[in-house]
Amino acid sequence: MAYRSLVIMRDLSFQVRRGEIFVIMGGSGSGKSTLLKHLIGLKKPAAGTILFEGDDFGEADAPTRKGILRRMGVLYQNGALWSGLTLAENVALPIEEYTSLPPEAIAEVVSLKLALVGLRGFESFYPNEISGGMRKRAALARAAALDPEVLFFDEPSSGLDPITASRLDDLILQLRESFGTTIVVVSHDLASIFKIADRALFLDIKQKTMTALGDPGDLRDHPPSEEVHRFLTRSSETAPSSIPEQHRKTRSLR
Repeated sequence: MAYRSLVIMRDLSFQVRRGEIFVIMGGSGSGKSTLLKHLIGLKKPAAGTILFEGDDFGEADAPTRKGILRRMGVLYQNGALWSGLTLAENVALPIEEYTSLPPEAIAEVVSLKLALVGLRGFESFYPNEISGGMRKRAALARAAALDPEVLFFDEPSSGLDPITASRLDDLILQLRESFGTTIVVVSHDLASIFKIADRALFLDIKQKTMTALGDPGDLRDHPPSEEVHRFLTRSSETAPSSIPEQHRKTRSLR
């Protein structure tokens, strides 16, 4: 991943498994949101390929690309709801765009999606009339409007108090359990990472590559590097006994 000549991350190689909650984690500026932009097709990789069930997303023709996008839903960090539309109109927008359902059927789907995220009765409200947590849930209802196979979340707990963030985590888990949705989450919130992630990928800003992939609890208890240990424990201390010898030698040579 690069911006012109500035390389952000290199040598990224991983697979997201069907039905799992996969977290992309790392410090500020490590490229988490940039990686998400690549995964949802907003930016092409400077080198390499992104495959969606075997199809090269970056090089796909327009019909193939549209078909892939139709199978995705995205919850952006700030929700990105249209301020001039009600919650119902926001959720209805992708349904109107990608389906031929009549207005009555669309209204029924919209009510169902808003009820799913606990916003029944708020259909006629505008985004500026509800709280930040409610806006996140409304944005989630819109992201899930077309029953996507894969949902992408960019820092879903950003700006939320701990209780509201925890409720959003519960909703993410419910979506996976109820619908088998594959979920990819960008996050630096440790409480959320340990609560929802099946596997987590760590982007190391110093080495400009991924340095860990696995169950976040295992990575915390058996960190492969000092940076992973510090991130997952929020500690400036190292854990020499649990970090592989080759990593300690590499750090000492720096």
